[in-house]
Amino acid sequence: MTRGYTTGTGTNPEPAGPYGTAGMPYAVPQQRTTEPAPEPVTEPAPEPAPAPAAKKPGRDRYLDLLRSIALVRVVVYHLFGWAWLSVVFPSMGVMFALAGSLMARSLKRPAMGVIRGRVRRLLPPMWAFAAVVLVMMFMNGWNPTDDPNRGGTWGLVELFNYIVPIGAPPYPWHIGSKSGLLEDTWAVQAAGPLWYLRAYLWFVIASPLLLWLFRKAPWPTLLAPLGLTAIVGTGVVTIPGETGNAVTDFAVYGGCWVLGFAHHEGLLKQIPRYVSVSCASLIMAFGLWWASNHLGPDGWDLNDIPLAQATWSFGFVVILLQYSPSWRELPGRLAKWDKLVTLSNNRAVTIYLWHNLLIMATVPIIDLAYQLPFMQSERAVGALDGAYTIWMFALVWPLIGLMVLAVGWVEDLAAKRKPRLWPNGTKRSVGRRGGPGAAHRG
Repeated sequence: MTRGYTTGTGTNPEPAGPYGTAGMPYAVPQQRTTEPAPEPVTEPAPEPAPAPAAKKPGRDRYLDLLRSIALVRVVVYHLFGWAWLSVVFPSMGVMFALAGSLMARSLKRPAMGVIRGRVRRLLPPMWAFAAVVLVMMFMNGWNPTDDPNRGGTWGLVELFNYIVPIGAPPYPWHIGSKSGLLEDTWAVQAAGPLWYLRAYLWFVIASPLLLWLFRKAPWPTLLAPLGLTAIVGTGVVTIPGETGNAVTDFAVYGGCWVLGFAHHEGLLKQIPRYVSVSCASLIMAFGLWWASNHLGPDGWDLNDIPLAQATWSFGFVVILLQYSPSWRELPGRLAKWDKLVTLSNNRAVTIYLWHNLLIMATVPIIDLAYQLPFMQSERAVGALDGAYTIWMFALVWPLIGLMVLAVGWVEDLAAKRKPRLWPNGTKRSVGRRGGPGAAHRG
């Protein structure tokens, strides 16, 4: 950025020097033959107009909208299990790209302070979630030292991942009874989203180095994760255990994270749109081709096909960010969703952490309907069975809202803000009668 300098409008007189202003030596007196002409009156130079105050950068509502869509898609995917949703909207790639863009903006400040701030915002909401989940598992008789995969002392050590998600937290694959309130795989479902927090933490810690590399060599840094995915995500090199899963996640979504850097640094805007969209389309086409030849157990679910996920998400994010309009307000008909978009962004961690457990919590609630008097006919039972998933979808959102009210404020404490129950952007109106001091507290 070039700095502008303002110059005055008046002219500075030339220095008198040894010959004065008339070019004659001061030692020679000048004879006055006529009345001296009056000195010209010089108007004072006008004061330069003050520069307009720089506007405080606000939130980019386009990015906020993308994050909200990604969260909704994650909930719908985990509820209905539709594999094609991973193709229609690769939510995780989008979320990592948005987080990378925000991280690049924050790294204008000292790196260690930024990392501490990000980690601080992440951990308290996770602790609230882990406290509930661990209590539920212990109450159902789980003992991490008896786990055949992580037994003994190592099982206890791995509980640390519920405090700081540097690895995979332990949990039982089956717990409780199939006839209980929750199915016996509820612990696996509840702990499933924690992989995202692990990957996010790794990216945050690595971001100062990644951003430095990106500024030194943008294209190699941008494309390196795709190359790494081609190595560790296709079986060329196999890393066993959770370490391998963590490295694969880092590679698959690393390109999207660095794309967030490219968005913030303005690299994408320097490329003609037709070039970036064409290249992105080719990368996405490769991803679909690769997926078609490496279908997983759920068919076209890209979550089971690392290289397809990496390339499809990368190209998809390029197009989304290339067309980024940088809204300060949601335009047109989107404006009616403003409050929900604001709420979901302010409670993104809470929604993501709890949504799987809340999806399962809809089952025992809906099962109560079978006991209603008018539900005793086969026709009524059949109707409820046929629409069971729809009822789960309708019920999970009120449950998410209740969880936002119950524990969402932890995100405010983590960010060192005043706790808010429902931060949807609505401001309280202050009574005008009698001036500002006349407002009464309820």
